[in-house]
Amino acid sequence: MPRGFRIRIAVCTVALAVCALILAGRAVQLHLLENEFLESRADAQQVREAKIVARRGRILDRNGQPLAVSAPVDSFWVHPGSLESLRPYLPRLAQTFDSSAEQLEQRMERARGREFVWLKRGLPPGRSQTVVDLKAPGLQVRREYRRYYPAGEIAGHLVGFAGIDENGQEGLELAFDSWLKGRDGRKQVVRDRLGRHVRDIAGISPLERGRDLRLGLDLRIQYLAHAELKDAVERHGARSGSVVLLDTLSGEVLAMVSQPSFNPNDRQGLQPRNYRNRAALDLFEPGSTIKPLVVAAALESGAWALDERIDTGPGYVKVGPKVIKDRTPLGVIDLATLLRRSSQVGATTVAMKLAPHRFWETLTGVGFGRATESGFPGEADGSLYNYKHWKPVDQAVMAYGYGLAVTPLQLARAYAVFATGGRTIPVSLVRTDERPGGVRVLSAHTAAIMSELLEQPLGPGGTATAARVPGYRVAGKTGTVEKLGPEGYDSERHTALFVGFAPASRPRVVAVVVIDDPAVNGYFGGQVAAPVFSRVVTGALRLIGAPMDGVPEASDTLVASR
Repeated sequence: MPRGFRIRIAVCTVALAVCALILAGRAVQLHLLENEFLESRADAQQVREAKIVARRGRILDRNGQPLAVSAPVDSFWVHPGSLESLRPYLPRLAQTFDSSAEQLEQRMERARGREFVWLKRGLPPGRSQTVVDLKAPGLQVRREYRRYYPAGEIAGHLVGFAGIDENGQEGLELAFDSWLKGRDGRKQVVRDRLGRHVRDIAGISPLERGRDLRLGLDLRIQYLAHAELKDAVERHGARSGSVVLLDTLSGEVLAMVSQPSFNPNDRQGLQPRNYRNRAALDLFEPGSTIKPLVVAAALESGAWALDERIDTGPGYVKVGPKVIKDRTPLGVIDLATLLRRSSQVGATTVAMKLAPHRFWETLTGVGFGRATESGFPGEADGSLYNYKHWKPVDQAVMAYGYGLAVTPLQLARAYAVFATGGRTIPVSLVRTDERPGGVRVLSAHTAAIMSELLEQPLGPGGTATAARVPGYRVAGKTGTVEKLGPEGYDSERHTALFVGFAPASRPRVVAVVVIDDPAVNGYFGGQVAAPVFSRVVTGALRLIGAPMDGVPEASDTLVASR
């Protein structure tokens, strides 16, 4: 073998040996000297924190019927850098995602530089399995939950709804969001360079499931109230309406419905005004439904006796520049006739003999001018000016329900004072097992007298014969209010009201019916609102098993008045 060839072999051998020694040395350095540092770098690139989504608590009615539940859904995401490997699968993904391949590609392109991008959220498990079976590279799935409302529009205004991330946005979903949503868990996982899950490492924090919320609402009564209100609004061509039923023993809201309604399961195309819970948010002048409070204030003050006579004269009375009239001159009447015939002149005459602070204290005592503190978000306070700012004409028109504003829920709470022997009770949207003591605002004697007097409007010649409930004694009052327009009160537009409680001997429910702007088939409270009260309360009393305390009376010709 030539000497030069042997030298070249020797040089190559030495070079290979040196390379081997260098590689061996580097291996020793990496495995022994820099092992901890490299492992930390690898973990930083592959170990991630993953969220474990907590299921939101249910909303239930008083009997355990579900009003809001969280159903499992799957959401799909990718790392934007995996577009090239995912592109062949985009047409098939688009079919399941109700999209197009171009839209999915554009979404990933716009997300370049981000950690991940959602391709589809909230896919039902049945449909999501077809996506999982594709085994598209880089496509990841995360189990989430989506809110579902079994009662649909029946309880939509009260329950409200949650968004795609299950955060409360309206109604009780918003008011009790922190109670319902629970706490997500966290865990460490290993992902590859495309973000795919390889394995779990360890838990960081456990998830806490949201707590259930049980309402005082009775879904059976809610269904009935919704159907009757919807029918009345349509039959009378009304703009809107609301119904509230309270349990007089506990203060729980047994039903609360509004029209127009909406379905929280399908909110596409709906306008925000349809979400409005009118029973807790809408203000209106109470009209003649305030007259029993005028009479109660008079009896409490000692300025009037039950048998005292009221001279309504020729059917009108003048207070300052205001002339107040009855539809028909009634002459000399007593307090019972004042309520039975709903006399404007009689109510004004009684109110004007009261010291302003006495009248104001009665109104504020039953809750006018402040929210009921039911907990419903955005509940209106109403409007009631302090008596120190009243003029005589203000007190006069307030005697028949103008110049102040209330919500249906406030009006129900006010009449509950008559039904509970003179005590206010806290209004509760959630179920309570305790009977609240309440605060006394009327004497038990006055409350008992008022309960008897309030049966008069449903008797012969009264304005509310259509509110009778077969087998039960009912106490209540109609109201018909002219609506305020741009040029003052409009005699062509009205709000029709009825508020009452039953059984009158031992009250179990108090209910308010408000029909706003009825356009056809009557507009008086006795024509429009009273029949709704009758049908709803008839069903409610039977459902709760209230004992009968009366017998049906022969029908009278309806006398429709204020």
